[in-house]
Amino acid sequence: MAGIFAGGWLMGATIYLALGIYPFLDLIAGKSSETDPLEEGKAFNYIVHIHAIFVPIVVIVLLYAAYQEYSSFIWLAAISVGLSSGASGIVTAHELGHRRPRSASWWLSRLDLMCVLYLHFTVEHNHTHHKHWARPRDPTSSPWGRNVYFHFLRTIPLQLKGAYRARPRDFRYSMLVQACLLLLLAIISPIVLGVFLVQAFVAVFLLEFVNYLQHHGLVREDGERANASHAWESRHRWSRWTLLELPLHPSHHLKSSTPYQRLDAHDESPQLPNGYYVMFWTALIPPLFHYRMKKSYQQYKQHIS
Repeated sequence: MAGIFAGGWLMGATIYLALGIYPFLDLIAGKSSETDPLEEGKAFNYIVHIHAIFVPIVVIVLLYAAYQEYSSFIWLAAISVGLSSGASGIVTAHELGHRRPRSASWWLSRLDLMCVLYLHFTVEHNHTHHKHWARPRDPTSSPWGRNVYFHFLRTIPLQLKGAYRARPRDFRYSMLVQACLLLLLAIISPIVLGVFLVQAFVAVFLLEFVNYLQHHGLVREDGERANASHAWESRHRWSRWTLLELPLHPSHHLKSSTPYQRLDAHDESPQLPNGYYVMFWTALIPPLFHYRMKKSYQQYKQHIS
């Protein structure tokens, strides 16, 4: 928000932070297998809800800036906010989407997802992905050799289809609400609509990059019991600290109701070569990504054999 209000090149503040500075911090902060929080209490709940509350506020600030005075830098701001909506908003929406349905936390998750036009995510994620993770039928899991660009184009329509099959009524309401939102923004201003769509696209790409990363190349057959070896784990401190322990993904799958601060590390899980911020840049270069992932998987197989 400070970058948007400052204007100019500072409108891209989150781009410089998340894609420029954070990868270096991810490298130098090292790894940690420690998972026990220093203390328990309400602080962890406050953290995740503060993240969630700020998502629509930041999007509104962006749209207000686009409406007030057009500048070419507003598109830079849209990308910046999209990174925030993806890294902070969807991660938070994922966490709160596992809370009790129709609770205040659950509705806040829905609001965050509406800000990026991904209201179907909670249904698809909870009822399809968590049932079929690492199976060929799971649209969010990817086999060896598939690049992130093809995965992105393939997974979205399949996830929409999966959400419709799981909860047709919820899916229709979600699409109607999002269509009304887009119509309202188009009436206000085509620029406002365009800026909103750009930030939503960036956020969704970030989400699907994470899905791509978390189960890439790991396969379990129908009837095979799920275990920690079917999801990639990362213990890199900076990714863990800034993404609400999202890199401890195997633990989340083994018991999805576990709050983020209580997720555990699993030695039987394959380990990503780097944290999520470094792996984002790596995934954009498919040959490099595939080489590094297969090398890590070979090391993992040698370790458990």
